[in-house]
Amino acid sequence: MNIEYEKDNKERVPFEHYKEEYVKKDPLEVSNRTGFPFSEEKQCFTVRFLGKDYEIGFPEFSVKRVEADDEWCPLLEMNAAKILVIRFLIEGCQANSTGKFLTYREVPWGEVYYRQFNGRCMMRLAFSYGNRIDAFCSALEKMGAKKIKAGDAGYEIEVFDGFFIRFQIWGGDEEFPPSSQILFSDNFPASFHAEDLVVACDVIIGTMKNIIK
Repeated sequence: MNIEYEKDNKERVPFEHYKEEYVKKDPLEVSNRTGFPFSEEKQCFTVRFLGKDYEIGFPEFSVKRVEADDEWCPLLEMNAAKILVIRFLIEGCQANSTGKFLTYREVPWGEVYYRQFNGRCMMRLAFSYGNRIDAFCSALEKMGAKKIKAGDAGYEIEVFDGFFIRFQIWGGDEEFPPSSQILFSDNFPASFHAEDLVVACDVIIGTMKNIIK
C-alpha cells in the first residue's frame, strides 16, 4: 500500500481523506485500541508524540499543545506529522515490543521502499551530521532522546508510547564517508506501514534541523 506524504498541496489530498475517515470513528473504540485517553468533556484525545502531549480534537481533527511553550512542536508545524497521527488513530493499535529492534529491510514491504528510505532518511542523517556529531547529539537530547551505546553516537527516541526508533551515526574520514543506521522497535509493523516509517524518520530529522538552526 503506497501512502502519499508529498509536500505542500500534494499532502492535502490524503490528509482530507483521512479526516473524512476519522470523523466516522467511535472515539471510545479508538481510545481502547490505541491507548490514547479520550475526554468526553473536551471531546479530544490526549496523544503523546515525540515526548510532547497534544489534545487531538474529535470529530473534527485539530491539534493543541497541552502545555504551551515556544519550543519545537512538529505536530503543529508539519502536515506529515499530522497524517502520521491521524492514521494511527484510524488504523493503529497499542502493541508491546519484545525488546528487539528491526532494520528497515526487516519490516513488511521495507525492501520495496528501501531506496526511498535510504535517501530520505539514512543518507540525509549521515551527511547532515556525520561531520557534526555534537550537533546530532545536541538536537536529539533536546528532543528527549535517550543516549545508547551504538556507532560514534546513538540515541533512542519514543515516537508514540512504546514505539521507539534508534538513530546511530558514524563519522566520516579521509577513507570512508559518514554512515548511519536507523532501527525500529519490533511492534511498529502492528500499526504502521513501511512508508509510515519513512515519514516518522523524516519528521524527526526535520525537527532536528529546526532545533539546531
